[in-house]
Amino acid sequence: MADEFDGMYDTFKALLDAFPPTEAIKRLEQLGISPEVVEEIRDRHEHQTIRIREMEEPHAVILGNRDTWYTGPQPRDKCWPAIATLLRKDGWPDDPAIRSLDESSTRVVSLLNHPKEREFSTRGLVVGYVQSGKTTNFTSVMAKAADRGYKLFIVLAGIHNGLRRQTQARLVQQLVEPNPSMWSQLTGLDKDFTPQENPASYFGKSNKTRVICVVKKNATVLRKLARWLEKASDYLEDCPALIIDDEADQATVATKSINPLILDIMGSLPRSAYVGYTASPFANLLIDPSAEDLYPKDFVVNLPKPNGHFGTEVLFGRYALDGEDPEQVDDGYDMIRSIPEDDVACVRPETRADVDGFEPVITDSLQTAVEYFWLVTAARRVRRTGNPHSTMLIHTSVNTSVHNSFERPLKRLRDRAVQSLTDTDLLARLRDLWDRETKQVSAEEFGETKVPFEELLPELADVLASCRIIMDNSSSEDRLDYENGPVVAIAVGGNTLSRGLTLEGLSVSYFVRSVSAYDTLLQMGRWFGFRNGYADLPRIWMTDELAEWFRHLATVETEMRRDIDVYMTEDETPRTFAVRLRTHPNLRVTAAAKMRDAVTAASSYGGKRIQTHYFHTNAKWLGRNVDAARRLVSASVANAVRVEERTAQGRWVFRDIPYDAITDFLASYQFHEKSPENDAALITDYIRKRVAAGSLRRWNVAIVGNPRGEDFTFAPHVSVGRNVRARLDLSHPTPDFADIKTLMSRRDAAVDLAGDVAGLAEEAIMAARRTQLPDTGLLVLYPIDKVSEPSPSKIRRAALNAEEHVIGVGLVFPKPLDTDSTVKKYISADLSNVRIEDEDYSLLDSEDA
Repeated sequence: MADEFDGMYDTFKALLDAFPPTEAIKRLEQLGISPEVVEEIRDRHEHQTIRIREMEEPHAVILGNRDTWYTGPQPRDKCWPAIATLLRKDGWPDDPAIRSLDESSTRVVSLLNHPKEREFSTRGLVVGYVQSGKTTNFTSVMAKAADRGYKLFIVLAGIHNGLRRQTQARLVQQLVEPNPSMWSQLTGLDKDFTPQENPASYFGKSNKTRVICVVKKNATVLRKLARWLEKASDYLEDCPALIIDDEADQATVATKSINPLILDIMGSLPRSAYVGYTASPFANLLIDPSAEDLYPKDFVVNLPKPNGHFGTEVLFGRYALDGEDPEQVDDGYDMIRSIPEDDVACVRPETRADVDGFEPVITDSLQTAVEYFWLVTAARRVRRTGNPHSTMLIHTSVNTSVHNSFERPLKRLRDRAVQSLTDTDLLARLRDLWDRETKQVSAEEFGETKVPFEELLPELADVLASCRIIMDNSSSEDRLDYENGPVVAIAVGGNTLSRGLTLEGLSVSYFVRSVSAYDTLLQMGRWFGFRNGYADLPRIWMTDELAEWFRHLATVETEMRRDIDVYMTEDETPRTFAVRLRTHPNLRVTAAAKMRDAVTAASSYGGKRIQTHYFHTNAKWLGRNVDAARRLVSASVANAVRVEERTAQGRWVFRDIPYDAITDFLASYQFHEKSPENDAALITDYIRKRVAAGSLRRWNVAIVGNPRGEDFTFAPHVSVGRNVRARLDLSHPTPDFADIKTLMSRRDAAVDLAGDVAGLAEEAIMAARRTQLPDTGLLVLYPIDKVSEPSPSKIRRAALNAEEHVIGVGLVFPKPLDTDSTVKKYISADLSNVRIEDEDYSLLDSEDA
């Protein structure tokens, strides 16, 4: 009986290739199958769709009424099994790598429309990580969609020929070559789209092949494609189409030529699904959801971070989010090296007027980076594992003449090294560099073994001899080519290297390019990705300011992905949720044109805690804050209903202080200008609105010190030991600036609560506050020792070395029992003192396609 039912279920699955699920069920009924068996078949199919919808990963926010018709690959499929076979040959393990890819691509395909639906126009977005395998994911999605009956596949592959060609090669290798009789190609490795004769022949019912087209986002090319599709309009009604937009935030959103052309192409396809792929979805999530545009109204999928992937957070660390214990947030690996500000003018023209005739200087930092690259390449040859290519990226400007100016000095540096390989001074410097770097980042931490310097020496001569200096830009003829044997290359470039293009075996980056927006900055991080066999060796040279921007960006990324995960569990849809994107005083979220439909989110402090982690280090600024803190403690001593001195813990708690003592303190305490979330005026406005509503009229003020620290006196008979808070270690620290990254622990946020709550999770502490002190705010003062030497285990920390003791502040707001008072503030990036080089979009409308 079970075999008979299985056979009927197989019949149902075969019907699913020709009909959507509801239609396939009707066909079963027409075949005379009993209602009981039909119901059982429906139940089994529903059970399989529930498994797909409830996958642990990837997380997704979905328009609620979408049917899940796709339940995974079938035995007769051809395209997906071919990809899995190729990946196994490349060394991908079945579990977890291929299984994760299978599940995530199945989830995306399940959100597309059934190809036999009469009409559909789907819009979705898939959010991945930079250099994390997004191309492999969308290739797998295309394969599974092709196996199920999608016919036309259009891939929009960036704005440069290099990325388009790279994408075409991947798709041919993984889709076309394993099943050549299934595919017709409209583009080739060396040619973008050119109109073919008789377009109807590709889409007529007699032609069962799938049609693939990989094009740049170039107006000339897209117009040709749009006109060609119009000629085939009579045949496109039966042509389910999947449009994959790689780097979907680039050139797609708010562009005068490309955006309307993509919409035109979709308009000519009665059955079409548009799926954008990007690691920087900021612009896509700011499109007006009510407009007839490309806002992902049907689904947003958040791909999981693959095992072994080097992302922003791994390299740069990040700041704590609401609800996190700051002590558990990592500082990142010690792989970032600082470029002194004085070096920047030597490798990048200061103004546009300086571009002509610019001659770069090989600074000490650049020479060190290049020499380290040669050592890394030699070490990887000794290990003989992982990617056979070895690349260094130098990225200082978008200007091609600046790139070209690096060729002579870099070749001179290489040639001098070749001639000096027996020179004792050079060898001593290289040995010192290698020993220093391998000590700072332990190979054992990554499951590798340190390569002794003596084993590098026999390899160095050949590394130098094979090292090419390549200018990879839109005007250069000598480009990076990984198809003809192992490459050792120092690549100098701009936009062609900063979007989508994979730099194989990237080991070292030297990066000083200033940019204005999160998405541009994130996409330039070609150093993100996989480093199999050399995970301990990559290094990035950049300015301290850029490193701080990336640390902020890691926080934005994590918060954005957490928002998507939260909305997934709250029955929200892409039309009803808005991902919050925290701002930065020197960066835009995305280009101004892409933010025209954005609104400033209402910020509420209810149920949150905020804390200071940026400080000036000059005595005058710090002294004002010390005075403000002492006045607050004196007011607390005079007005507290109850005072608790906890000498053994180094703590004081002053209970039931009037709110105006807090607002007076906020009027005189100075938050660092780099902390937009710590805005005294905004916080004060929020407190006053809550007070007007009958809450936050009373506050508890706490002092948290170190019982073993030296005394700091706030008021007569009120003193505690000073805390140690080391700053992040920067090789070339900004004068008068310190970032301590973490101030307030979860235990501190519960200092005024009764019972043993300090060990609870953040949410439980907030729940206890809502029960015990629903209308009382908490302000915590931290006296921080001005020297604050770090503990030996904190390798990415340095002594604070301020001119005066520092006062840190944490504020904890109870979550309101009723509607919260919100405070709006428009925060505009102040770019007046930041030198910016915008992305070059001239290629979008060029005739040279």
